[in-house]
Amino acid sequence: MVAEKFIRVSPAIELFVAYTGEAAGSCPLLVIHGGPDWDHTYLRDPLMELADRHNLIFPDLRGCGRSTRGLPDDSYTPAAATDDLVALLDALGVRQADVLGFSYGGLLAQRLALAAPGRVRRLVIASSVVLPVPPDAYDGWAERDRRRAAEATIWSDPRLSGPDLTRAAALAGAEADVWRPEALGAYRERLSRVRFSAEWARPWQAGVLPPARPDRAAERLAPLGLPILLLHGRQDMTFPAMLAEQGAELIPSARAVVLDEAGHMAHVDQPGRWLAAVAAFLA
Repeated sequence: MVAEKFIRVSPAIELFVAYTGEAAGSCPLLVIHGGPDWDHTYLRDPLMELADRHNLIFPDLRGCGRSTRGLPDDSYTPAAATDDLVALLDALGVRQADVLGFSYGGLLAQRLALAAPGRVRRLVIASSVVLPVPPDAYDGWAERDRRRAAEATIWSDPRLSGPDLTRAAALAGAEADVWRPEALGAYRERLSRVRFSAEWARPWQAGVLPPARPDRAAERLAPLGLPILLLHGRQDMTFPAMLAEQGAELIPSARAVVLDEAGHMAHVDQPGRWLAAVAAFLA
């Protein structure tokens, strides 16, 4: 069963949090969504299947979903979002958690591990990177160019703005995010339930949003000895799968699992195999 509540993490910020609490004695799993102007709901399936083994914590980041919105643009930064997550663990009385960060959330998860390493037991970096993406990483992949064209058109459409723009871009990008055509219908239906915002899009479009990936992330994560799973889809069109494998080579305590026939939303393309990889790693 999922409970929902608002948790104040600073004088100006309340985070909306969905959580389970039926797995006594287990290490909680903090799930950090991506976007960032999405909410957590697109990650509930298949992760809810772990609720009998782990207490799951699904926050909406500041400016996202049902969490506090309407902040000044300079309040939407990776550092501020990371501070919120540490404060959330404090408010929940969670001394240590497993952490799964997806896409942009994977970048925030790395920041969390670096800022408060004692608070993270195991780290899953899903559909994200610890290394910079080379500018030529996708050169020559015509299928990616074709699939990503629709979303690029949406972002440049002057008639769209705010959450309508974010939602339209997500829907237009569905074919690029999900590799298997047979999974597209259910994925689009999943997107229909996401509470999109555009709080983070404003500083991003203005070119003032700070980079989310920590500087020298792999180099700084390696000495922590933190068990890390780099979980990726082979056909990911946002972050190249090769970077997961390269990241695992640079971090002795990390290992990469790359799923074939899976795009950026690998948990949608291959839910069973994706969940099995997460469950085995957290066991």
